Amino acid sequence: MAEENKLFGFSFKRKKSVEKVKAKSFVQDNEDGAYQISPSGGYFGQYIDISGDQFQNDADLIYKYRQISVYPEIDAAVEDITNEAITVSDDNKIVSLNLDDLEQPDNIKKLIHEEFEAVLRILDFSSNGYDLFRRWYIDGRLFYHVVIGDKEGTGIVDLKLIDPTKIRKIKEIEKVIDPQTKAELVREVGEYYLYQEQEHVTNSEGLKISTDAIIQINSGLLNDTRDKVIGYLHKALKPMNQLSMMEDSLVIYRVSRAPERRIFYIDVGNLPKGKAEEYLNNTMNKYRNKVVYDAETGAIKDEKAHRSVMEDFWLPRREGGRGTEIDTLPGGQNLGEIDDIMYFQKKLYKALNVPASRLEADTTFNIGRSSEVTRDELKFQKFIDRVRTRFAGLFLEVLKRQLILKKIIVPSDWRTIKHEIAVEYERDNYYAELKESEILKERLDSLSMMDEYVGVYFSQEWVKKKILNMNDKDIEEMQKQMDSEGDQDIDADLMD
Repeated sequence: MAEENKLFGFSFKRKKSVEKVKAKSFVQDNEDGAYQISPSGGYFGQYIDISGDQFQNDADLIYKYRQISVYPEIDAAVEDITNEAITVSDDNKIVSLNLDDLEQPDNIKKLIHEEFEAVLRILDFSSNGYDLFRRWYIDGRLFYHVVIGDKEGTGIVDLKLIDPTKIRKIKEIEKVIDPQTKAELVREVGEYYLYQEQEHVTNSEGLKISTDAIIQINSGLLNDTRDKVIGYLHKALKPMNQLSMMEDSLVIYRVSRAPERRIFYIDVGNLPKGKAEEYLNNTMNKYRNKVVYDAETGAIKDEKAHRSVMEDFWLPRREGGRGTEIDTLPGGQNLGEIDDIMYFQKKLYKALNVPASRLEADTTFNIGRSSEVTRDELKFQKFIDRVRTRFAGLFLEVLKRQLILKKIIVPSDWRTIKHEIAVEYERDNYYAELKESEILKERLDSLSMMDEYVGVYFSQEWVKKKILNMNDKDIEEMQKQMDSEGDQDIDADLMD
């Protein structure tokens, strides 16, 4: 580990040979949402335009996500997803580490387990897990500043959550021409995080922080040009705006068309035009309907105002007509039709990745066979698994820095072992458990029907792989367990 003079925070010391590996390529990799600039400065302009709203930067996009997250349908969907993803077990556990595939000595595995538990304590994940996941799901990203101890080998002492609207990753690139192929190649010169206290600032002034001192975990979703990270609520922007406008127009139409209005035909005789208008106004003010609708509070007020929604009509009638008369205009007749509202509501449900049955208040929870479970529920569980896997990157990134700072591993070791470390979540989805139980039951039924043919037409290994769907590792592990249990039975018999 070496301190850098130009960047705030710490950075892991890397060998020069490693730096040469990420040299040149004609492909620009920007899946981490970094802003690409040249070494001399200057941003490459990027923006997203959705339904006429221009989001010039990540801050605008995040604010829009937060704004729509309080909408009742979206809030219910986010609540359902968060409850499904973050489940607390009886022993107050939410996540655990699985190192069964890690080919390391037991003492190393024990140290990794201990540091993982330390990471969870630093994050206070047992208490803040729900809020952290919900914030990440809405914003589409999380940023942490890694605070390490003063003494070498102390490791991480604190993790400070950073508002994602105030920080962004900067990647300096340099374009060079390959002398042999004449192709324009892209070479990464350096990368860092830029923290700016004020939002909506597009210049390069701010605190430059080393990449090792910041932990970033994003949604993994990109826009159509694949150069900007977006959130899970992104595809709900348009249907939410459409539904909101339809509901507002429905309220306005109902309020304005629901009441019955009166038509006053006032006999003005043969009065001159000026006198007739004066007489009409005097009569109007005397009998005028003063009930108005307040658009800000949604209340009905009894006062004179320009926004009256139950205004009567006053029409003068000359001599020779039928004299003074009061008639009534009927109210709206089709106020109960909301098919267009339901259409956009279902469209919004689909955009939120949550089964519509979960968001409908009159839907009951049925427990039965997995064959009775809707396809939407199975798709929803797979979506939850994908989201969990993405969010698990937070634990792995913190664990990586903790292991390196504690000198349990070196940076090059992490590239080898990270694929052998799995983060497992507590599961609370009854449908998934029911499905696995019935699959196992069907396999055992098939196995019982083939029992008399095993050793005659089918080998045991074929049955294990084709019927029980076991791989070589599962077969080996199961055999070890059966041998161990057999030895325990023999010891028990000898003791008796």
